[in-house]
Amino acid sequence: MRGAWGFSKLRLGMPQMQLPIFASELTAISADLGFLQQDGRVYYFHGHLPTFHHAVEDVATFRSYIAQLVVNGTATQVEVAQAFGIPGITVKRAVKKLREEGTAGFYAARRGRGPAVLTVEKLAQAQELLDQGRKVAEVAKVLGVQKDCVRKAVAHGRLHQAKAGPAAEPSATSKTQRATADEAAPHGMGATRTAERVQASVGLLTEAPPQFQAVVDVPQGGVLLALPALLANGLLRHTCEHFELPKGFYGLASVFLLLAFLALGRIKSLEKLRHLPPGEWGKLLGLDRIPEVRTLRQKLGLLAQSGQVEAWSKALSVEWMKEHEELAGVLYVDGHVRVYHGELTQLPRRYVARERLCLRGTTDYWVNDRRGQPFFVISAPVNPGLLAMLREQIVPRLLKEVPGQPSEEALAAQRWLHRFLMIFDREGYSPQTFAEFWEQRIACLTYRKKPGEDWPVEEFAKVEVRLSNGEMVTMELAERGVFLGGQWMREIRRRNAEGRQTAIVGTEFQSPMTVLAPEMFGRWSQENFLKYMREQFGLDRLIEYGTAEIPETAQVVNPQRRHLEGQIKKQAALLARREAEFVALTLVSPIEAPAVQMYVQAKAQLLERITDLQSQIDELKAQRKATPRHVSMKELPAEQRFEQLAPDKKHLIDTVKMIAYRAETALAWVVGPELTRPAEARSVLQGLFADHVDLEPDCSAKTLTVRLHPLANTSDQTAIQKLCAHLNETETLFPGTDLRMIYEFGSTQFPRNQEV
Repeated sequence: MRGAWGFSKLRLGMPQMQLPIFASELTAISADLGFLQQDGRVYYFHGHLPTFHHAVEDVATFRSYIAQLVVNGTATQVEVAQAFGIPGITVKRAVKKLREEGTAGFYAARRGRGPAVLTVEKLAQAQELLDQGRKVAEVAKVLGVQKDCVRKAVAHGRLHQAKAGPAAEPSATSKTQRATADEAAPHGMGATRTAERVQASVGLLTEAPPQFQAVVDVPQGGVLLALPALLANGLLRHTCEHFELPKGFYGLASVFLLLAFLALGRIKSLEKLRHLPPGEWGKLLGLDRIPEVRTLRQKLGLLAQSGQVEAWSKALSVEWMKEHEELAGVLYVDGHVRVYHGELTQLPRRYVARERLCLRGTTDYWVNDRRGQPFFVISAPVNPGLLAMLREQIVPRLLKEVPGQPSEEALAAQRWLHRFLMIFDREGYSPQTFAEFWEQRIACLTYRKKPGEDWPVEEFAKVEVRLSNGEMVTMELAERGVFLGGQWMREIRRRNAEGRQTAIVGTEFQSPMTVLAPEMFGRWSQENFLKYMREQFGLDRLIEYGTAEIPETAQVVNPQRRHLEGQIKKQAALLARREAEFVALTLVSPIEAPAVQMYVQAKAQLLERITDLQSQIDELKAQRKATPRHVSMKELPAEQRFEQLAPDKKHLIDTVKMIAYRAETALAWVVGPELTRPAEARSVLQGLFADHVDLEPDCSAKTLTVRLHPLANTSDQTAIQKLCAHLNETETLFPGTDLRMIYEFGSTQFPRNQEV
């Protein structure tokens, strides 16, 4: 019983007596606690067991520890004060700080007014200038402060002036050396700018300024050639107006430049950054490394939460239209289905032409210019169809944004003058809608449905037409006037070599058919754009794993009506088969007398079945007629309701990808004419973006040289050399610096560093 009682006593947690065994050199704090100072450190013991230690000069940790002893009841304030020989008020203040601020309060920076002129950012910039050998007067002029202010900082040790002597020649690090240094970084892979990261962590740094190093063989550094085109297309033009990020190491410019470089580098998913060297990509931005995937997603979330993505995209679209009014007068409009295979929500099914299947997804409506370059995109989680999107969202926006529209006086004076021309595929064919748009003097052009019989061959004439890319081709064209849906229209037909005729109808009455025909067939530039964006830029990639609510007033297809239409089609198919069987029995050869009765009975059964099916179809059609085509989301049963995929981050990334595509297109226009095969301009640029480069910053000359490696063949290299000359004429400054970009071919002009 004694053993059992003792076991129960241990299980119940009864206190055990422990002898206070202290070494002779320990100083007692209480009956159970003691400490020992040895080799510059303080060691604490509970009985004979060591529990904690810290450096002698680490006052913050000492105060935190003694405060925890008092708060936890391990020792009293008097015991602590007597053991360490410190005032009792010191112990009381430490206990108060622990209770009010926690352990973090002992390590927080002292609150003070801080420097009024030489802030932390200016001190870092001043030190960088002094390290370059600049004089105090020059540094003061650059910073916009008094010379005495900089002199005092040097005298007090806050700044260190470089010793006079010959300037050291910059040394370039190799990829191996950089990888070794990145691996040894104290704050994680590639995080070598320790001081600035510490400042950012405590809110003392607005954003890290770009600081370039002399480096060789930076992978995918060729994306820097697109920097002038990216900036010209507005990548950073309105970001400060519409977006804001809290203080931190990565600023707006760094985030947007990284997203554009990733798109041009064909990094289609943010998750792929986990397998890329962050330090190497950071060198392209003037940083020590790029943000982690989690950090980048957080930045995107902050940008999307501002609600300014649509306003930013709209501002860029307006500028793009104004830059090329002649291209904005002809607009291609088409819907693109982004297929969704996830399980977050059950999106409605849509017909995907490229898959020839009905799949769940979201429809995006793109508006492009006559060369296929994008202006803007509108996502429709509930797809009302192209005509409804044109009427409700696209046309009202185009009326406000398309530049160069004729005045009301000019429209009244010229009967057939139009504001702009919209071109789309057969989904938008509707003579009634064409008449409705023409009341607003908006011209439309599309393929005609059910064109009827072919026109006589004599009406066609061979004419020379110019395509949007400037190429001249020969077409056989003919034209008539047609009256459709209460509106006169032009019908233009093209006859190909096999004799097949393609009919085009529209309400554009001013341009000759030699202009309208290539404009209609040039709609494939938009199809090619969407295909290229899917394959090269990952347009259909899911950016964010989340959903958003759809307004309850949104109109969706009535599932009951859809079910009735499916039943009608099913019964109609059965009816067609039974009628075919009935006709086959009717056309049979003369039947012999013994089989007449079976023949009559079979026909009677088929006729009865046909009559029954017809009555079922009539009943289903009556039910369909009484069932509304659309209902609101609120009227849907709970099990059939759905949500839309979170749109904001997707819209932001799509806009950046549009800028990247337009930048690549601008470079292709320069490179293409210099190539033997102009159609391969984009392929040459893709290889160039993936190539390694050397970076050579020169702060005294205020230049940043991007040195390219020789290409595979002479033709490509000659074309890229002319592109470099064209880019150098732009005198582009890298964002956030005064360094002018210089692009050239050749070997490195500075020695490689032999030490890490």
